[in-house]
Amino acid sequence: MAHVVLESCIRCRYTDCVDVCPVDCFRIGPNMLVIDPDECIDCAVCVPECPVDAIKAEEDVPPEGLPLVALNAELARDWPAITRKQDPLPEAEEWKDAPGKLAYLER
Repeated sequence: MAHVVLESCIRCRYTDCVDVCPVDCFRIGPNMLVIDPDECIDCAVCVPECPVDAIKAEEDVPPEGLPLVALNAELARDWPAITRKQDPLPEAEEWKDAPGKLAYLER
């Protein structure tokens, strides 16, 4: 079982989680991160690091977030690995609590 990045990451892309990941399973896209399920070892050290509560264990993903499980796997195949913390997106502060951000996902 892997962890999953949910839509609350979209338009924020905080990368605090990247620094603590022991296996470099995060992938970076234009406006969010995803977790490569083949690389994630389910250690959960990234979960408390996310300031927008965007990371959940797959079994804890709420029903409305279930499409993100497959989306993480799909996008992780194409997006490059990120291994060091970067600055969040410029609009992160204004978007961090916004609901329904999936429509803003940039591939």
